Amino acid sequence: QRMATVSLTMGGVIKSTSLLPGEPVRQGSVLATLENPDFITLQQTYLDSHAQTEFLEAEYLRQQALSAEQAASQKKLQQSKADYLSMKSRVEAAAAQLKLLGVEPEVLLKEGIQPFLQIKAPINGYVADVKMNVGKYMNVGDALCEIVDKSRTLLRLTTYEKDLADMKVGNPVQFRVNGMGKTVFKATLISIGQKVDEDTRSVEVYARVDTVDNQFRPGMYVTARIMKEQASAEQ
Repeated sequence: QRMATVSLTMGGVIKSTSLLPGEPVRQGSVLATLENPDFITLQQTYLDSHAQTEFLEAEYLRQQALSAEQAASQKKLQQSKADYLSMKSRVEAAAAQLKLLGVEPEVLLKEGIQPFLQIKAPINGYVADVKMNVGKYMNVGDALCEIVDKSRTLLRLTTYEKDLADMKVGNPVQFRVNGMGKTVFKATLISIGQKVDEDTRSVEVYARVDTVDNQFRPGMYVTARIMKEQASAEQ
C-alpha cells in the first residue's frame, strides 16, 4: 500500500520525463508523457461516438413521440432504440478505456484531443528504480519506476516457531538499523505469519514503526527484539 509500481496499460514511446531517483513526487503529478497514435484514435472514437449518441437519442425520442401519436411504425421505433443503445454502449466502452488511462471524458469534451498520454503518480512518495528514458518504447505492463511512501514504515522480521507462544499482536518491538549506529527505534507488532518455513522453522512477522526516520530505506536490514507486553524480557 505504501509502495507503488508505475506501469502502463497502453504501450508507446516516452516523449518526455525529468525524473531522478530519490526525487519526491505528489500524487497526481505528471511523471512522463507517452506517445502512441492509438491514444489519439481512442479519443477520436469517444468524441465521435458521443456526438452520434446525442443525435440518435434525439431521433429515438422523436420516434417515441410519433409512436405515441400513432404516426410512426413500431419497426422504426425499435430500430431507432437499437441504434441509440448501441452507440451509447460504444461511448461507455470508450469512456471506460480512457479512465483506465487516467483521462477523464468530461475533460476531453472541454479541451479536445490531447496528443500525448500523461503518466501520473498514484501515490505521494519518492521515486526509485527509474527504467525509462526519452525515446524508449515501453510495452503494456512495463514498469516505468517505483514510488516509495515513507510516511508509514513496516518491519518484516524473521522469528522462530519456539517463540510463538509468547508473541501476540500489540507487543512492543525495539530495533536497530544496520549503518545507523546504536540508535534504538521502537515499533509495534501488527501481524504474525500463519505459515512456518519447513526448512528454517521460521515465521515472518510484521511491525509498524512508531517514529519514522528520514534515513530509513526499503530493503535495509535491522536487528530487532520483540518484547513481552508486561515485561522487558527478550523473546
